[in-house]
Amino acid sequence: YVDAIWIASIKGFAAGGVNICLAMILGADWPPLPSIMGMLLVGCFSYGISLILFIVGLRHLGTARTGAYFSVAPFFGAVLAIPLLGEAVSSRFVIAGTLMAFGIWLHLTERHEHAHLHEAKDHEHDHAHDDHHRHEHDDLNLSNHNQRHCHAPLTHIHSHFPDTHHRHNH
Repeated sequence: YVDAIWIASIKGFAAGGVNICLAMILGADWPPLPSIMGMLLVGCFSYGISLILFIVGLRHLGTARTGAYFSVAPFFGAVLAIPLLGEAVSSRFVIAGTLMAFGIWLHLTERHEHAHLHEAKDHEHDHAHDDHHRHEHDDLNLSNHNQRHCHAPLTHIHSHFPDTHHRHNH
């Protein structure tokens, strides 16, 4: 997760720096320090952690699944607006919510399992030792770690989604 945190941090500092420069050029005044601290805290939790989870999701779930799951986030804001802001519940809202829930249910209940071959592959990513990651270390680091390694060809059966490690024809 370190690389996802690093990517999100760089993006946040770059975007924040550009926005601060634009605000200063346009004559904005600095807000009081407590307001700045509150903005940083809200930004960290509402955007920063969400971006980190999105990056991790891209790696582990693939782009389509990650996009589908994260696309429902605005709907949760709309749901919260009903009790917190007194927004009305419309038929469009109910239909959209039903369709989103059905789509997520389809994703979560999909079962895909058959014998398949993982071809030999040399790459680097976060991993822990399992059926796909059997390699030696100079130290005894068996926990989650990141290093360049080679996957030997492996044929087996397990549930999986189409992702970086499961690209195959049926």
